[in-house]
Amino acid sequence: MKFLNKLIPSSRCLVLVTLLATVACNEILEENPYTTFTTDYFKTSGGFRSAVVTGYAGMRFNYGPIGALDINVFGTDEWTNGDQAISSPLNVYNVSTSEGDLLTPWNNNFWHINTLNLIINLKPEELIEVREADRVTWVAEARYLRAHYYYLMVTQFGAVPLDLGSGELQFNDVPTSAFNRLPVDDLLVKNYQAMIDDLTFAVENLPAKRPERAFNLSKAAALHLLAKVYLYRGYSAVKQPSDFQNAYTTAMQLIDGKDTYGVALLEDFADVFREGNDYNAEIIYAIERLPKNNTANEMIDPSTDFANKANMTNNMFNSNYQGPIFVFDPSTTPPSTQAYIDGRPLEYGRPLRRFAPTKWLFETAFADKKNDSRFDNSFRMVWYARSVSATPPATYVNRLNAIGLAIGDTAFYLTKRDREADSLKALAGAQKKNYRVFGPSEFYTNTNRTNLIYPSLKKFQSVQRANFQDASGRPLPVSRFAETYLLAAEAAMLLGQPGEAADLINVLKRRAAYRPELTPGEVDSRYAAIEVTAADINIDFILDERTRELAGEHSRWPDLAARGKLLDRVPTRNVDAANIQPHHVLRPIPQSQLDRMSDPDKAKYQNPAY
Repeated sequence: MKFLNKLIPSSRCLVLVTLLATVACNEILEENPYTTFTTDYFKTSGGFRSAVVTGYAGMRFNYGPIGALDINVFGTDEWTNGDQAISSPLNVYNVSTSEGDLLTPWNNNFWHINTLNLIINLKPEELIEVREADRVTWVAEARYLRAHYYYLMVTQFGAVPLDLGSGELQFNDVPTSAFNRLPVDDLLVKNYQAMIDDLTFAVENLPAKRPERAFNLSKAAALHLLAKVYLYRGYSAVKQPSDFQNAYTTAMQLIDGKDTYGVALLEDFADVFREGNDYNAEIIYAIERLPKNNTANEMIDPSTDFANKANMTNNMFNSNYQGPIFVFDPSTTPPSTQAYIDGRPLEYGRPLRRFAPTKWLFETAFADKKNDSRFDNSFRMVWYARSVSATPPATYVNRLNAIGLAIGDTAFYLTKRDREADSLKALAGAQKKNYRVFGPSEFYTNTNRTNLIYPSLKKFQSVQRANFQDASGRPLPVSRFAETYLLAAEAAMLLGQPGEAADLINVLKRRAAYRPELTPGEVDSRYAAIEVTAADINIDFILDERTRELAGEHSRWPDLAARGKLLDRVPTRNVDAANIQPHHVLRPIPQSQLDRMSDPDKAKYQNPAY
């Protein structure tokens, strides 16, 4: 696996280009121009800590850039491609072994694992001026990170090597053309056990709580991921009889000990993703980034770098609010190009139109948009007349005024039902609406490309950017306490306790019923309308509830694949993914990896049917 030596070249010399000084949110990336040094550097306090923080920073490859988003969002029941990503291979299931998006995790995660192997295996007596308390905590962080990297790989590719050239979970500094993936079934057993062992150590040795203003790892993060790994193994071919019980027990340890672990559900779902509230108690773990700090975020150019470590979530889910249908007067010569919204206001993001919600997500998963606040708090349906300029151009203001609008007025509105759109469009005289109205039947689909507009995910809205083209500088949530409830509920269901599962889900339902403008009585009434009972609980309901709670949070593809529901749900809910085949439940091993191997029989290392 020659690519494993990106950080660790041949012999025992090392070249580190950049190292994060700390993961605290108020610190920045520091350029440390080390030339070459031996692995002895990692035996020092500074070197050991730098390796841990490099492990933190490497997670940015997996959460935010376009490749990481594509492999987790496309080809699911929730999302299809927008007009800027027509027929994306991962969405239409025309996936080849040369698919570039798959290289985002493949080319980056193993060398981070290798670095973590190095410091995890250092013995206390080998270290130089490293306090034992620090060593234990840093090893716990490193083991969580290693488990998380393996979780990301196994949920996409199936079994992946533990032996990177020098033995299982050992540091390797010698280039190798071996690919230690066989036998696959035995390796998958070891993959899951390694993750569980690492996370168990992390639970025992990490601090109980994370800092208030940083996403350093904690027991809460380890418990959450450990519960998920137990659950996923329970669905797998290498399941153990105790997996679902262990998943339930682990998730409930976090729920019952929420005060000890410093986690809580927020009262208002809208506050979970509110910009400026990124370090709230519901976010257990997020990938750290800092607003307007390209250096800290390892961004060369945040307006053009869609890959590497960019957080593109603020731009990829947006529809085309600048499209031709929104131009004031297209009949002029030459045609006017000025739209109801002037430029690209920071609030609305860059309309890159990569991911569009499926009809199923809009109409079925979120069928009740009144009593359940999560749709309104997750999706943008109204765009207001805004300018990208602090002082709106006079021509723009005048054109707004000419059609009866002013800065801040509604520019266009997406209704939740066609009959509402029809009623608004039928108004005349003094009641006529000056803004544009679109009903659900007019939303963009791959067969209806007239209006490139659709409900746009707003969870990751990022106003604090230096330029309207830029990627986000916000931390990107990975583990939320709300999902811990969903994991516990699912495990309870699998243990034959649907009543317990319903009780856990109803905690989220009650929060979903809350809107700050409602009276307590009105909240109770809305909760009663969406409350569930034991009779409602099954795996499809659990997956529907995960959509309502977690839509767009970069986990849907592995969620469906791990539970064996990809083939069942995707073709009936995503019309663009009708080509899905049984072998698509795993990603192909990248061809570039197989080409590096010395073994001429490369096919035996590939996943079935690729």
